[in-house]
Amino acid sequence: MSETKVYSRPESWMEGVHTHYCPGCGHGIAHRIICELIDEFDLQDKAISMSPVGCSAMMYDYINIDYVEAPHGRAPAVATGIKRVLPENFVFTYQGDGDLASIGIAEIIHAANRGENITAIFINNAIYGMTGGQMAPTTLIGQKATTCPLGRDPKLAGYPMRMCEMLATLETPSYIERVTLAQPKYIKKAKAAIKKGFQNQLDKKGFSFIEVLSTCPTNWGKPPVKAFEWVLDTMVPYYPLGVYKDFE
Repeated sequence: MSETKVYSRPESWMEGVHTHYCPGCGHGIAHRIICELIDEFDLQDKAISMSPVGCSAMMYDYINIDYVEAPHGRAPAVATGIKRVLPENFVFTYQGDGDLASIGIAEIIHAANRGENITAIFINNAIYGMTGGQMAPTTLIGQKATTCPLGRDPKLAGYPMRMCEMLATLETPSYIERVTLAQPKYIKKAKAAIKKGFQNQLDKKGFSFIEVLSTCPTNWGKPPVKAFEWVLDTMVPYYPLGVYKDFE
């Protein structure tokens, strides 16, 4: 008799809570992946995450592990301190593009350059989500935001920053990959990438960075289905998916 697999709530997801995310937001999908991996690796009593400033700042209300609230952009620095003091714990950051690629860009670059044995998960939805839809370092050319209502102009704001490509120029990161959550087949690949980032830390291979192209339907002004289509049609051509560094 074949065994039936039930799509149930992960054990590390807190009982009786629902997320505050907007319909069509990718954060809930990313959280699910992380919970599944925490369960698969049996990390619930060892994992410590940094709660950033941004839409995901309240993820400590959803995932039943230890958290530290980091100042805006400083999650990699805080994670560095925790991992060095508690090297046997599993330490990961979870940051948006405004948090990581703007105010926190120095912290992520230097943590990567030092080869810190942490796992960084970077949610790129090309806009500031929580604070009202301002232009982020990842906002695309021509994309409208509250601080560039006519669309991003490279003459005024420069070009969108490709974080995977930038960090891949460094000698020390062990693993860098860009994935998306736009369709189920891509979600499976995203889980595989984050799983590898988890395994690398457990194997003491050093710094892992997984960029996740996600959605922000509310600030993009698009319904959820159109938002996921926009990721594939507009974001992926500028932010190509794939592995940028892998020291196996």
